Amino acid sequence: MNKKQKKVLIRIIVSLALMISLQFVPFDLLPLEQSYINIIQLICYMVPYLIIGYDILKKAVKGIKNKQIFDENFLMAVATVGAILLGEYEEGVAVMLFYQIGELFQSYAVGKSRRNISELMDIRPDYANIEREGKTERVDPDIVEIGSVIVVKPGEKVPIDGVVIEGNSTLNTSALTGESIPREVSAEDEVISGCINLDGVIKIRTTKEFGESTASKILELVENASSRKSKSENFISKFARVYTPAVCYGALALAILPPLVRMLAMGLEPAWGIWVYRALTFLVISCPCALVISIPLSFFAGIGGAGKQGILIKGSNYLETLADTKYVVFDKTGTMTLGVFEVSGIHHSALENEELIEYAALVESYSTHPISKSLQKAYGKEIDQSRISQVEEISGEGVTALVDGKKVAAGNHRLMKRLGIAYQECHSAATIVHMAVDGMYMGHIVISDVIKPHAKEAIAALKKTGVHKNIMLTGDSDKVARQVAADLEIDEVRSELLPGDKVAAVEELLSQKGAKETLAFVGDGINDAPVLARADIGIAMGALGSDAAIEAADIVLMDDDPLKIAKAIKIARKCIRIVYENIYFAIGIKVICLVLGALGIANMWLAIFADVGVMVLAVINAIRALFVAKL
Repeated sequence: MNKKQKKVLIRIIVSLALMISLQFVPFDLLPLEQSYINIIQLICYMVPYLIIGYDILKKAVKGIKNKQIFDENFLMAVATVGAILLGEYEEGVAVMLFYQIGELFQSYAVGKSRRNISELMDIRPDYANIEREGKTERVDPDIVEIGSVIVVKPGEKVPIDGVVIEGNSTLNTSALTGESIPREVSAEDEVISGCINLDGVIKIRTTKEFGESTASKILELVENASSRKSKSENFISKFARVYTPAVCYGALALAILPPLVRMLAMGLEPAWGIWVYRALTFLVISCPCALVISIPLSFFAGIGGAGKQGILIKGSNYLETLADTKYVVFDKTGTMTLGVFEVSGIHHSALENEELIEYAALVESYSTHPISKSLQKAYGKEIDQSRISQVEEISGEGVTALVDGKKVAAGNHRLMKRLGIAYQECHSAATIVHMAVDGMYMGHIVISDVIKPHAKEAIAALKKTGVHKNIMLTGDSDKVARQVAADLEIDEVRSELLPGDKVAAVEELLSQKGAKETLAFVGDGINDAPVLARADIGIAMGALGSDAAIEAADIVLMDDDPLKIAKAIKIARKCIRIVYENIYFAIGIKVICLVLGALGIANMWLAIFADVGVMVLAVINAIRALFVAKL
């Protein structure tokens, strides 16, 4: 509980104590005229009233000055001041007291959900240890340049993304991925900011600036999440803007019209006091706090609960869209497979195997694709860039370059067809890199990928959540794609696609789905960014995924685990279910109580329940979105 909440709690306790004490004061036995007794009672009750309600009155006056009259502070001020003027001192103070109790509870609940996100977001490093001339110096991470060497000691956060150049250690990645399993790192391993170094001292050569590092990106995503409102939140905001003035005018009509009708049309006593009391009760009941507070809180809690699981959702609008997911489209490499390729064979080579691998590694050396990395790893030597020139990468096909003055081509069968080179088919269900030197076919290299441990389980989990169809789109060969799809039990597969073909395939799938159905695309590569942006909801792999994919996506999975997709959908559906429960419950109770209040059946005490009680119950229900059930 923060200082502000503690102050409110003290005011509640003092006001409540004074209220209880006043119940034992025998005002009726005072030897004074009734008018003086009423004044004494008024003064006595105004003390606890002002203690508990001075800030609400202040906000109401400020709202009137700023021409933003119709809010819950105005409703509370009018209702409680009106009750006191009618002589209902106890009820006037009680309404303000219980309203503040409800506000305190709501503040605590919001604080709790914020703390959950803060715990997740406790990844912002305060400093970096930079190595200069053999000495370490503590500096602000913002000033560390790319290529600098930083030292991370046990217990410290990794401040900036980079590559380990010296030392071995274990990293705690739970703040990023939601998983408590530590990760072993050693020289040449990539590390991302936000992880905590558990044991050994490691030296890291930075590959990004602090502002572009993983920790900064995540913090930016979460901080901006609240600015992207869902349809439900926008509806409630618009509803409150119309609803609050409407009930104020309704209360005014209830206070004035019935007495006038009684007096002018029926010749009866107008009974102003009764109808004004009913109007004030009507105002208290009508306060839209339960909706205005609990709906955003539900989404906030849902985003926080997802964040603790390593699922970063960029806004409540995406959470709402995700709940309607019926089609999930996957990329293959790096999404459903590990993207850790290894050379598993060389076929039909017209050169020595080592020489063919050398050509392949050199021509692919400028590419960041996992296949390129696997070829360089198989080569095992430092790349001499001076041997390479005129590099041309053809998207979805491969690379051509001059190596030692020879025209070398490395890519798939489409590249061979483009160059008019006859090639040998391969029957292996793996990725095939065909090689040509000076227009002559030199054989092909077989590169195998590994399916992710939870990939098959992820597809099964998605089917359990009610997803109608799982589709895989890939630029890989048809044979490899069908083999992976069969292993994972994916419903449909489309292979040998260029980046533009993937967008076209998603466009086609979007045209086939229902209006209220959502299509999600899951990818990790730079070439997936256009598809991620085009799908109803884009989901990117955050640990190994490219910056472009993460930037284009609406949801980021920080540990690259496809099983988290089904969990994200379950979180979204639970959150939306809670939102609608609160809407129906709050509006339903208020409508019933408003009718009872207008008929004179409901008094201020029922009004307090209709306002504060409903708000507290709705907030309690909203907090449930923080807690994520296991799949």
